[in-house]
Amino acid sequence: MKLMSSFRTSSRLNRSFTVSFLLFLFLAVFGCFMALPLIYAVNNAFKPLDELFIFPPRLLVNNPTLDNFFDLVALMGNSWVPLTRYIANTLLITIAGTVGHILLASAAAYPLAKYRFLGAKTLFSVVVLSLMFSGHVTAIPNYMVMSWLGWINTHASVIVPSLAFPLGLFLMKQFMEQIPDALLEAAKIDGASEYRIYWSIVMPNVKPAWLTLMILQFPMLWGTDGGSFIYSEDLKTLHYALGQITLGGIARAGVGAAIALILMIVPITLFIISQSNVIQTMATSGMKD
Repeated sequence: MKLMSSFRTSSRLNRSFTVSFLLFLFLAVFGCFMALPLIYAVNNAFKPLDELFIFPPRLLVNNPTLDNFFDLVALMGNSWVPLTRYIANTLLITIAGTVGHILLASAAAYPLAKYRFLGAKTLFSVVVLSLMFSGHVTAIPNYMVMSWLGWINTHASVIVPSLAFPLGLFLMKQFMEQIPDALLEAAKIDGASEYRIYWSIVMPNVKPAWLTLMILQFPMLWGTDGGSFIYSEDLKTLHYALGQITLGGIARAGVGAAIALILMIVPITLFIISQSNVIQTMATSGMKD
């Protein structure tokens, strides 16, 4: 009987290992498949012009070169607006929009999640309903509001609408509802103010939520070109400036590949850094009354 029992236990362990190995192999294959576009983009940035037009396209570069990046620097050097100005404009819009949205969404979600007041459910229903509308539907109303405020052709015309991203408030409220009320009541008994509770207790416990918002909001603002809100050249973003270079025709295909890589680096780096923190905090932030 002991022999049969040990055999069954060994069989279960072997099956578990086999299933785990097959699952890992399955995920690894699909992970490599999903990484192909990124690998192709990186190799394209270092391809000479003749390799970019080979058909069928080659995944890996044969004769890597930095000429695409040198040509990009030379083209940007001839611009009457320096490259640093475009970078500064992009960083201002991206950082202000991302940080401001996280703070505003969390501050608005806190009373909706932890207090009962007249109209709270109706207000949250309006927020959920606004998730159904795409940015194309609200583009004209946004432009009219920015025009009435006199913010057209300013960075505020891009930053302020990004603060009202409804998904942020929805996500923050859902996470804040998981925080035990007993924890907040204990903080109040100890003499903590509402602002202290919000900043020192609530925000650390909803870290997965605001890291997720950062991952969603940062690439969206990093890739903006100002649209119809900004038309002065010295207020334009890096994405707009680099995009104008690619309009020079096929002769700038290599420069365009270098530009694509540069625009990808920052969001991908941010995602890699934040993803580990999101997974870690989601695994350790479970709380019960």
